[in-house]
Amino acid sequence: MFPGATADRSDASYAVVGAPLDRSASFRPGARFGPERTRRFAQGFEDYDHHTGARFSELGVFDAGDLRAWDDAAEYLSFLAGDLREFVDDGTVPLLLGGEHTVSVAGVRATEPDVFVTLDAHLDLRESYDGNPLSHATVTHHALETADEAVILGARAGCAAEWERATEADVTVVPPEEVTEWEPGFEGEAYLSVDVDAADPAHAPGTGTPEPFGLAPRTMRHVVRELAPRCAGFDAVEVTDRDDGQAATLAAKLLREFVFAHADS
Repeated sequence: MFPGATADRSDASYAVVGAPLDRSASFRPGARFGPERTRRFAQGFEDYDHHTGARFSELGVFDAGDLRAWDDAAEYLSFLAGDLREFVDDGTVPLLLGGEHTVSVAGVRATEPDVFVTLDAHLDLRESYDGNPLSHATVTHHALETADEAVILGARAGCAAEWERATEADVTVVPPEEVTEWEPGFEGEAYLSVDVDAADPAHAPGTGTPEPFGLAPRTMRHVVRELAPRCAGFDAVEVTDRDDGQAATLAAKLLREFVFAHADS
């Protein structure tokens, strides 16, 4: 159980759902361990948040456990989206723990936001990667099948076709050096996805595709706090077991920051 997630499902305001999909890793696998590690490395956090004066254990967070992944990614994402939709229909905000970034597709389908916002080192705008249309490198492409626009914060890697696609009106890319000054100018409800590789690998080495020259954790925290009140859902993904817990600790802390800021709005 995620520490402090003590609410019953029937009266929960937020629901943690683990999605340990680890099927399309193109460099280092291990995202299947993300949900468990994120929960484990959250154990040392204080319940009390001095920014909002709230206690995490009193904010109505329920932990639904993990939805075990299987080989058919399309079927799994459809099932996961249905599971998350049940929470959305009950007025509960889903908090998805990956797993590879592909699971965010299910979060977007379940919440149907106007805008998909992602903290990510990569554009993820490919239509397929290595012949796989449901690769972790296609997430933003698929999110735009549901959302009207996408905002990619911290991106610093992508193929030529992705950078060309990113010039279109429905995509905004904010490079790492400009994220601290970025202000959301979009209208409507958002879905916020945190790929932990948005952080510089010096801060979060335990991820599948680390990319240097990334974001500082404080910058990521600022984005999460700013956007949380406008969000219908949240996820933290691409945490692996390839470090001493730095990536999992960051993901867990950002999930908590999201809940504190959302509940305080």
